Amino acid sequence: MYQKDLYDLEIDLVFKCNDFANLSDFFLNKPDNIIFESDFWEEVLLCWIKIILNEKDNSFPNFILDKKSFSLSLQIINDNQISSINQKWMNKSGPTDVLSFPIISNEDTTKDLNFIELGDLFISLERAFEQSLEFKHSIKKEMLWLASHGFLHLLGWEHNDANELDNMLNFQEYLISKLD
Repeated sequence: MYQKDLYDLEIDLVFKCNDFANLSDFFLNKPDNIIFESDFWEEVLLCWIKIILNEKDNSFPNFILDKKSFSLSLQIINDNQISSINQKWMNKSGPTDVLSFPIISNEDTTKDLNFIELGDLFISLERAFEQSLEFKHSIKKEMLWLASHGFLHLLGWEHNDANELDNMLNFQEYLISKLD
């Protein structure tokens, strides 16, 4: 793929956010309210996809590198909802901060299509808020951190050992740094 082709990329984002209107003033300051907007996430995810395709990182499946259109869903939900999803699909009890469900399969390597469905991301706003307090940064920064982690899982990254986790966390930091 040539550098100029990166401008032809598209993302189809299905974005859903619970109604946190009653909590948003408590949780968030006004600049951070952008995390509730679909346009913000479309720009972020498209930026990350362009970075990955431009660098042709060998950590990603080759069949992703020639795609022009990407589709995924992102939902910002509460602890009760993410606990339910965590129990049902991961067989783990209690809330977690982010869950991702990749759709990419080996069959995708044989399809000669310009688009790919990546999967579904779920982020708990309550977990993100608590972690933002713990790490002493904004809710926006924490949401970007969690989204980047889940996004990399959608692209096939795993962290089965300390080295893989370090590589993934470093790449997350890199992706987020490119947004500034």
